[in-house]
Amino acid sequence: MRSLFHLPVLALAFGAFVAPRAAADAEPAPARSALVVTSARAASVAWPAVIPASGAIAAWQEAVVGSRANGVPIVAILADVGDVVVKGQLLARFDDAPAATEVRRAEAALVQARAQASEAASNLERAESLGTSGILSKQELLNVRTTQASRAAAVTQAEATLQAARLALEYTRIVAPDAGTITSRSATLGAVAQPGTELFRMIRQGRLEWRAELTAMQLGQVKPGLAAVVRTPDGKELRGRVRRVAPALDTNTRLGVAYVELDPSSAARASMYVKGEIQLAARTAITVPSASVIVRDGRTYVAALDGTRVRMVPVTTGRRSGDRTEIVDGLRDGDTVAVRGAGFLNDRDVVTVAAGG
Repeated sequence: MRSLFHLPVLALAFGAFVAPRAAADAEPAPARSALVVTSARAASVAWPAVIPASGAIAAWQEAVVGSRANGVPIVAILADVGDVVVKGQLLARFDDAPAATEVRRAEAALVQARAQASEAASNLERAESLGTSGILSKQELLNVRTTQASRAAAVTQAEATLQAARLALEYTRIVAPDAGTITSRSATLGAVAQPGTELFRMIRQGRLEWRAELTAMQLGQVKPGLAAVVRTPDGKELRGRVRRVAPALDTNTRLGVAYVELDPSSAARASMYVKGEIQLAARTAITVPSASVIVRDGRTYVAALDGTRVRMVPVTTGRRSGDRTEIVDGLRDGDTVAVRGAGFLNDRDVVTVAAGG
């Protein structure tokens, strides 16, 4: 009876002994690929050192187009905000009827003055011939000469009056002083603008510049001719070159300004406040595609690949240019990183690298 009682216990002990050995002898299950990714290598390239800065985009030079007519209304407005105009183009026109009348009156007065001067010149010629014969006294000859001089002066005065009238007529035409882009219009149809009243404002030649604000140390490194890149709020990049550097710092902000002339672009607008960088001498940098850089929980990683195994590497990033990002610390030249699909990976994941990736 005792031996039969112990049989189940022996069976259980034997099973417990055999089960661990069977589990130990079993082959480990193969790891399954989490995702198909593309890959790229960290590459060492020559990138220029840069000075980051912020500043406003402004007009290279503005031109104010004001009224020069007096006491007449505006009868036509031929330009508006955003129009690109050429030098001498008609922008607005005042009522020119009064000025045109004055021109005709001055022209008639000049004709009359010239006729009187011609008559006086002929009288003087005859008087001088008679004076030699003694028929005219010296006083009579002097009177004729005085009359001729007065008539000649009247011609000069009439010419000046005609010139002033023609100038007043010209002032009724508001023209662009230079080529450029209209940025504001205060001219109103029917308004009687006094001389000096602003009617239009324009950016001369459409040229814009970025006024980069720099510290004293940064300002000392910047020279005219250096290349610069400006990034607009919509992500577009504008390129330009340093035109000049301010000779002094602002007494309140202790910042100086580098004036960067921008290449013509519809993406730039005056008064934008943007960020950018001024490029100095080139230096070597390790770069990766920007798509391979991952930000999680406030830290930056790159999904490095050891064959098909993922290793999430903490990195320190630097500059960015186009679709590549500089890795200051964490990777070596030639390291392989995941690109497409990197944002879905975790440490120790197994992936399939796409052919050609």
